[in-house]
Amino acid sequence: MSANVVDSSGWLEYLADSDRAGLFAAAIEDAENLFVPVISIYEVFKKVLRERGENDALQVASVMQSGQVVDLDCSLALEAAQHPLPLADSLIYATAVRHQATLWTQDEHFKGLPNVRYFPRTPTP
Repeated sequence: MSANVVDSSGWLEYLADSDRAGLFAAAIEDAENLFVPVISIYEVFKKVLRERGENDALQVASVMQSGQVVDLDCSLALEAAQHPLPLADSLIYATAVRHQATLWTQDEHFKGLPNVRYFPRTPTP
């Protein structure tokens, strides 16, 4: 299987075992080919910490480290700055580009970009 990066929204669906978790399971469960941007760990940890507390947030951070964690460094920051995306999204996308990985997401910011598996969110009635 090829390399993968999962956007924070995909991690949240997977970790919550939502009805959309299956969209991201193949990429997340293939830990050998999974790159995890440190900014994704930050975003998911912060949301879980706010909603469910520190113990759950620490468990989630531990699960996310099953893949290869990609730290933010100067060169990645400069690569990310070249993408017309919000800060965290540009870092996540630059990580995928650097590792020639497919980015799995449901975030519309990534729609139409190369090597992105975009799953649109179902509109609420």
